[in-house]
Amino acid sequence: MASVLHQIIDKIPKSKQISNQSYEGANIILYTKSKEFFNNGIPLIRELVSEFKKRIELRLDPDILKTEKKAEEIVREIVPKSANITQVLFEPARSVMIIDAQNPNDVIGQRGALIKKIKEETLWSPTVRRDSVIPSKITNLIRRVLHEDSKERRKFLNKVGERIYEFKRSREDSEMWCRISFLGAAQQVGRSAFLLQTPESNILIDCGINPAATDSSTYPRINVPEFDIAELDAVVISHAHLDHCGFLPYIFKYGYNGPIYCTAPTRDIMAISQLDYSKIASVQGNKKIYSSKEVKQVVKNTIAMEYGVVTDITPDVRLTLHNAGHILGSAMCHFNIGDGFHNLLYSGDYKVVNTKLFNGASHIYPRVETFITEATYGNPDRISPDRIESETEFKAHALAVVKRKGKLLVPVLGVGRAQEIMVLIAELFEEKKIKNIPVYIDGMVWDISAIHTAYPEFLGNELKDLVNSGKNPLLSDIFERVGSGKERQLVIDGGPAIIIATSGMLVGGPSVQYLKKLHDDPKNSIAFVVYQFHNSPGDRMQKGERQVVLDGEQLDVKMEVSSFSLSGHADFKELMDYMQKIKPRPRKVLVVHGEKSATISLARHIHKRFRIETISPKPIDSLRLR
Repeated sequence: MASVLHQIIDKIPKSKQISNQSYEGANIILYTKSKEFFNNGIPLIRELVSEFKKRIELRLDPDILKTEKKAEEIVREIVPKSANITQVLFEPARSVMIIDAQNPNDVIGQRGALIKKIKEETLWSPTVRRDSVIPSKITNLIRRVLHEDSKERRKFLNKVGERIYEFKRSREDSEMWCRISFLGAAQQVGRSAFLLQTPESNILIDCGINPAATDSSTYPRINVPEFDIAELDAVVISHAHLDHCGFLPYIFKYGYNGPIYCTAPTRDIMAISQLDYSKIASVQGNKKIYSSKEVKQVVKNTIAMEYGVVTDITPDVRLTLHNAGHILGSAMCHFNIGDGFHNLLYSGDYKVVNTKLFNGASHIYPRVETFITEATYGNPDRISPDRIESETEFKAHALAVVKRKGKLLVPVLGVGRAQEIMVLIAELFEEKKIKNIPVYIDGMVWDISAIHTAYPEFLGNELKDLVNSGKNPLLSDIFERVGSGKERQLVIDGGPAIIIATSGMLVGGPSVQYLKKLHDDPKNSIAFVVYQFHNSPGDRMQKGERQVVLDGEQLDVKMEVSSFSLSGHADFKELMDYMQKIKPRPRKVLVVHGEKSATISLARHIHKRFRIETISPKPIDSLRLR
């Protein structure tokens, strides 16, 4: 039987001058030498899309494109200066031109008029991306890496497509089945990694570390019979926290060279997080498990997806990502296995209620038979206060600390709570409750905030409206970046201030350096706003310990220690509410990503209330889903 690509080619008249065809992952790309067909062939392409139910794109043959220099000149002539074009990148082997601009709508024009004109006059296939308003060398580097070698990128994407559409492991008449193995995050928080298997597919869902561990429990259990890097077809990453993506470069180091599926913000943020993790390991004298070379390869092999778009990722699995409400680009991952044979929903980390940054997690799906849910706060006693109440309490605390001439240290993960704290602090200034108090941003928070400005479509409705009206609180001039040890010392020696710094659990990074210098002054305060891994320094301080060892140095902490419920995780009530509202209701629930007591407790409560089969899997368990 002819491949789907050749079936499509057979439907196109020879007069259309199709010169080449290839896959780009699940997408089918046709190249033509006919300028007329390139500019006017949309109706025929739409007919083919409707018939074959595949995404098909028409591009002009690379041999007859305008030169890159001439094409860029044309773009800058057509597009008004208000677009603020920052760069124009080219991928000649794919006939693709990427236009980065701070105001992409001004590139596209009314009803797409300008982008159509660019296509007609340059002959390239243009793509417009929103660039960050905050300058960031790292984010620019990530984007350039994607376009370094157009020919290699094309080969890679075509190979992925061939695996999806043309290569079969099993016989056509083989029995259909699916199972999942728990390589991490079973009855624990950290090192999320799950292996989904079918007759045709081996898919790794998340590939994280335990940032607070210092032994073999740091990494997923990839030394099990079920896991074979050589047989791995795809990796799906739910979001960019290290406990979900921090191990990913390692598997590239040891032979994986296949696709990674996630949202574009997840791709960008996880690259920064992975580089930062490797850097901190080096500074602390720990063994680096990977280098920037592997992180670079992760970026190159990532296929970015939008929410709600169904994508074939293997011959018998389709993936759709949905908003999880946890951090920028975080996704609920829906797997349609075997053309409806079984439907699996993996939550990653999620938040049910709206926050300052994001809308609550999606809860409506076509079908769900099995649901894998996190249980970080799965114990019944983990009920968070009202969100608005917690935000008000934090703002009042920040105000009190600076009024008594102290420094407020807020340890954060680089993504999620960091930006939410920035929004809350910006509100204090907007309300004129704080004046002339410096707010310092240290660690990778700055670069990740830059990514937030590049992807406003992933933000919640409230913040998106502010961004669209030109009032993005992340761009407030109250924030000052700290980028060196010398600058850090000036902050420590200076007067009252608010300091937002990584890491959130005090396991490395500038937050540790600040704590070492600020801990012995009762006027100062440390405010915990993120989940603390068990037995991390932050966890011990939250539980009342005041003698804490950091980098081999024992501190007698005299500064005020406070905690605020601003987590991006669903609490127990939210987890149960989500089970009530999810549609359709799953037949089986697997509870992961929580301490043993939390996963067992949540499983028991879900079973009791909804009469659904629930399981709290143990480490390295394998379960047949159907």
